[in-house]
Order: sequence, then structure tokens, then C-alpha cells
Amino acid sequence: MLIIFLGVLSQWIAWRLRLPAIVLMSIAGLLIGPIFAVISPEESFGDLFRPLVSLAVAIILFEGSLNLNFKEIRGFNKPVWRIVTFGALLAWAGGTLASHYVAGLSWAVSFVIGGLFIVTGPTVIMPLLRQAKLKARPAALLKWEGIIVDPFGALLALFAFQFVLFAEGDVTAAAFGLFFLAALFATVLGAAAGLGMGWMFERGQIPEFLKSPMVFGVVLLTFVISDIVMHETGLLAVTAMGMVMANMNISSINDMRHFKETMSILLISSVFMMLTASLSMDVLFEIFNWSIISFVLVMLFIVRPLSIWLSTIGTDLSWQEKALVGWIAPRGIVALTVSGYFASVLLDAGFEDAELLTALTFALVFSTVVAHGFSITWIGRKLGLASSEDPGIIIIGASRFTTAMAKALYDMDKNVLLVDDSWGRLQKARQIGIKTYVGNILSEHTEYEVDLTPYEKMIVASETDSFNALVVNNFVPEMGRINLFQTALHQGDPADFHSSLSGRILFTEDWNIHVLDEKEEQGYAIRSTKLTERFTYEEFNKRWSANTIPLFIETAQGNIEFFTSDKVLEPKQGDTVISFTGPERDSDRIQERLETKRIKKDSQTKE
Repeated sequence: MLIIFLGVLSQWIAWRLRLPAIVLMSIAGLLIGPIFAVISPEESFGDLFRPLVSLAVAIILFEGSLNLNFKEIRGFNKPVWRIVTFGALLAWAGGTLASHYVAGLSWAVSFVIGGLFIVTGPTVIMPLLRQAKLKARPAALLKWEGIIVDPFGALLALFAFQFVLFAEGDVTAAAFGLFFLAALFATVLGAAAGLGMGWMFERGQIPEFLKSPMVFGVVLLTFVISDIVMHETGLLAVTAMGMVMANMNISSINDMRHFKETMSILLISSVFMMLTASLSMDVLFEIFNWSIISFVLVMLFIVRPLSIWLSTIGTDLSWQEKALVGWIAPRGIVALTVSGYFASVLLDAGFEDAELLTALTFALVFSTVVAHGFSITWIGRKLGLASSEDPGIIIIGASRFTTAMAKALYDMDKNVLLVDDSWGRLQKARQIGIKTYVGNILSEHTEYEVDLTPYEKMIVASETDSFNALVVNNFVPEMGRINLFQTALHQGDPADFHSSLSGRILFTEDWNIHVLDEKEEQGYAIRSTKLTERFTYEEFNKRWSANTIPLFIETAQGNIEFFTSDKVLEPKQGDTVISFTGPERDSDRIQERLETKRIKKDSQTKE
């Protein structure tokens, strides 16, 4: 209970404070584990501890590989494959040299651990990408590397171990060759499981309510069968399974992806807490050894940047992208779990210096998590690879009213994007200078063409209620229902649409998009009114309530808050109210001018 609760609580605090979640989870695990000795997961779970962690890692890795659609890297697949192949081998060589010459390990142990330390992984990369809001290309590079190299690193370490045993004469050439057959078996098994699941889904052989549980069971089965054949090949099997399913265009893949993502967040939180809480004080004290500190620094500032820069020679990556990817390489759960396995088998094989592996691994994991977790957003913005603008607003559906509202936001220097599938309806917005996109927001093409990272809020205002509801439901997992708005329903009975099928209704339930467009045609215009000590929101309502509808406010801090049917805003002094107001009467115009003069006179008097 404590592990799950504190893990999820760490994620929530990190979201609220905009801090790296993985750092808070590590600190929480250390506090309840070795520092205050509240729990000892390894003692509590006993023989189940390692299997539970391994199964959790399998699910996490599968969930990450479900996002590896080859269309995402169309146009820059060359640097991706260079990094996960040539770059990984360079990192292996560099890690081996650093382990031997800096950390003081034997060649045999260095050879094994150097292969393992190439891993980054979805357990640490995905939370950082959610936090940093990187642009699509560098984010894809880091994501693909993390997910593919995770099983590859475990396999390299396993290959190195088998090679060491072969060189020592402990295994025969035939037994050494079994390693390659086991890796091939794992790949084929994973791909077959993915194809089988996809085939059954598309032919209706599995009902909707059983799809996610069935995949869950098959992932665990695939992992365990492969791991029984040869330890650590299960990671390769589940990665192959996820990649195959991600590229089969399965109609229900998004539903599974959201379920798996929820599971993954729970598992990442729990497993990271379990692993850090299981460390001993002796391991923590060993970390402050100068050889370990020097090893970590070499891995951070020499091995990683060098492997990325050398492996991407001749690609179209900019120096900014190389610099960012060359810096960001946090190690996570896979490094901690697999290093524990290799520490035990190496000790059993007579390599006494392997007892240093746990301290060495945790030092690298914690250092990279902290260093990269706190720096990724800042460095991304400095290099121009992360959104440096204020959270923007995307508007779906171009009409007279939405174009006018987009212009109001644009005039306030807000980041706004207007999307519609008609080139003609976007013409006026383009002439004004507003960012536009021609296409269907739900199409797969749009998913890879439009970077939605800079946009925090979405307004859905097409003329079709059902389409609006579909868009809202599609973006709930990414943006959250609190940030999804739509104009009032205008077809049928509003009660026919359950609240879970729509976003927050903008403005008022009486003014749908057709009414708003008609009002704009009749001369209604968007007006900006600054509230002062004398001209309060109550005064604003008294003056303009007859022919005005408030749209949103810009707070004194520069934030945008929309008026909705479910929330009553209370604008304060210093806020600006943006409203949709009917044609001015002469008396209104005179009164507003008098108010403006009075405010100006009061200001001069104070000065």
C-alpha cells in the first residue's frame, strides 16, 4: 500500500510543481527504505520480489513499444537506426573502458556492465518527455532509442557474459552459440504473438471488454516463455510484440495504449519505489567513492556525448539535436534490475569485484535521473527544441466567430492555432497572420504533421455536435477533460449527450456556434475591458449585460480562463474581460469614453 500510494503521490506532486517525477520517486524510496527503514520490500516480498519486478518491467517495455509506429520517424529514420546500432556499440565500448580504467573493475566485469549501461528506457524517458514538452523530432529520437536499446542493452550484457565464460573455458562454443538462437527465438516469438493478437482483434475473435486483459496475459506469457529459454531475452520478445502491433493499424490500438499507459504509470511508480527502498546503507555509502563518482562523470560528459556525435556523422541532425540527445540519457529500472542479476552470476563465476555493481549502477541511475530530469526542459528551450511559448490554444473549426476569437487571442500575443478541413474557411485567418492548418484533426496524417506539444487547451467549435464529441473524447487522455472546451449543442436534446461525451460547454448553453456566427454577422464584435478598482466586474455586468456575453478573461498574470456553463468566474482588479458585444449605442459609447477619461485622470492624480 505504502509503495503504491507514495509512488502515485510522487507523480502527482511532480505534476503540480512541474518537477521530474522520477527524482521524487527515487527520494521517496530512499527515505522509506535505507534512510528511515520504514519498509524493506525485498524482505516483505521474499522470493516474489525479483519476479514481480521483472514482470512489471515487461509490461512497461511493451507499453512503450506500442508507441513505436514507423510513420513517426519517416524522414529521419537514418539517425534513429544509427543511434540504436552504431551509437549503442560505441557506448558499450566507452562504458567498458570507463568501468575498467576509472571504476577499477576487471576487464571481464567491465565488458558485461559496459553493455548494460547503454540502456535508457521508457521508465525514465517517458516521464521526462511529458515534463519537457520537446518538439516532435528530438522527442521521437529519445523515445525510440530508450525503448529499443532497453532490451538491446540487456542482450549485450548477456552476450558479454557468455563470451567471458567462453573465453574462460567455462562453456563450449555450442553453448555460446545458443545465445544467438535464443535471441532469434525471442524475436520470432514476440512478433508471432503480436501478429496473432492483431489478427484476432481485427476479425472480432476477442470482445472489446477482453482485449486489454487478453493482451496483458499474452505479454506476460511471451515474456516468461522467452526468459525460460534464456534469461533476459524476454525483454526483446515483448518489445518485438509491441512494435508489430503498433504498425498493424489495429482499430482499437488507442484504447489498449491508454489502458497500458495507466498500468505503466502505476508500475513505474511502484517498481522504482521498490528498487530504491531495497537498497542498503552500505550501498549508499559506497556511492561516495571517488572512483565511482569519476566513473559517473566520465559516462555523463564523455562517453554519452561522444557516442551520439560519432554515430550521427553524415545524418541530417542539427548540432542542437545532437547536443540534446548527447546529454539526455537517464538510466532506470532495467539497469537496476538487470545489474542485480549480473552481479549475482558474476560473483558465482568467481569475479569478486562484481560486488561493486549495485553501488555503481545506482550511482549512475540516480545521478542521470537528477541531472537530466532537472535540465531537460531548460536545455531544450535554450537549444530551441522545446516549446518556449506560453501554453497555447488550438481551435477546431473555422467560422466567422472562431476566426474573430482567434484574432483576439493573436492580438494578445497568445499562441493560437486554427484548424479546419476547408482552405477557404481559413483564408481570413491566414490574411490576419494567425497560424492555421488545413486538415481533419482526427486523421493519422494530422497526428504526424501537427506538433500539438505547445498547446494546453483545445476549443472544438465545428458545426457538428457528434464530431465535436468525438474530438473531445479522442484528446481526453493527452490534454485532460479540464482543458477541452466545445460550443453549446444545437442539434437534438442536450440531455442526449452524456457529460462524458462532451467537453466543457463554452460561455452559455444558449449560444451555439450558429448563434455566435449570426451575432457576428449582425455586428457583434469582440471587446477587451480592463477591470480597475472603480470599474469592477459588477459594473461591467450592469453596463453590458443586455447585449454582451463574456468569453474569457486574461488574468493579471497573463493566464487565459474561459467562461463555461459549469464554472462561474470572478474576475478581479487587473484582469481583462474579453466579451462578445452587440453594436454600441451612442449612450454606451459616451459613457465608456467618460470612464476612460476618469481612469486616466485618477492615474495622473496618483502620480
